[in-house]
Amino acid sequence: MTACPCQSGLDYAHCCQPLHQGKPATSPEALMRSRFCAFALKNTDYIAQSWHLSQRPAGLDLDDDQQWLALAIIASDEEGDTGWVHFRATSKDRHGLTVLEERSRFVKENGHWYYLDGTPSVTALKPGRNDPCPCGSTKKFKKCCG
Repeated sequence: MTACPCQSGLDYAHCCQPLHQGKPATSPEALMRSRFCAFALKNTDYIAQSWHLSQRPAGLDLDDDQQWLALAIIASDEEGDTGWVHFRATSKDRHGLTVLEERSRFVKENGHWYYLDGTPSVTALKPGRNDPCPCGSTKKFKKCCG
């Protein structure tokens, strides 16, 4: 059993994997978690399929050096066939650590939630050596991702 990259506390097989295999997400938050997981696993097929057709890019080119470390859901809500999720995602690449914060919009069609769009903000993250690691491991930064 492998912990799910979305940090739900569940195993991947009981969390995001069923969605990656075609099971519909039950909420915008569940879809957001599965999309984060897909980015972490570089599953571009799922990322594209979970993007609403009206906004879906022609192609996806993920950075091979980018490693997605942590996801924090700040808030989420849904009303009828629309929803939103405010989240923070931490990643690491050759330039260092960054935090992507976004309020994403979702729409439900034919029983499936889709990512529509979002308002992103990306900032550099500079934890101190003795700060907790931003990946959520509970270790000090210098003993983990530092």
